Amino acid sequence: QVQLVESGGGSVQAGGSLTLPCAASTYYAGVGILCMAWFRQAPGQRREQVASIDQYLVTRYTDSVKGRFTISRVDASNTLYLQMNDLKPEDTAMYYCAAKPGGPCDGVPDGYPSWGQGTQVTVS
Repeated sequence: QVQLVESGGGSVQAGGSLTLPCAASTYYAGVGILCMAWFRQAPGQRREQVASIDQYLVTRYTDSVKGRFTISRVDASNTLYLQMNDLKPEDTAMYYCAAKPGGPCDGVPDGYPSWGQGTQVTVS
C-alpha cells in the first residue's frame, strides 16, 4: 500500500508563494506510481483536482491555477511537489496528494486508491 504524506501548508498573504511536497512511502509493485495529482477541497465544496502529472511527465492543470501553479515529481525519491505562486484567497483549501498505479490522470477522486492526510493552505 502506497502511503502519502504532505507538508508545506500554511498561511500566506495574497500574492505570496508556497511549495507543497508529498512523499510516497513506496510504489505500486510492478508498475511504479504512474499518476500523481494534487486535489483541494474548501469547506462546503466538492474535492477538485488542481494538477496532475503522469509517468511521462505530462502535466495538466485546472484553469484557475494555470500560469500560477507548477506540479513536478522526482521519481528517484518518490516525491511530488506543487509550487504555488501568486496565491489568491480563493486558493484557500485543504490540499491532498493522491496517486494511482494506472489509468488516466483524470480528476475523478474515486479513481485514486492512495491519499495523503491533507495540508491546509490559507490565503488572506
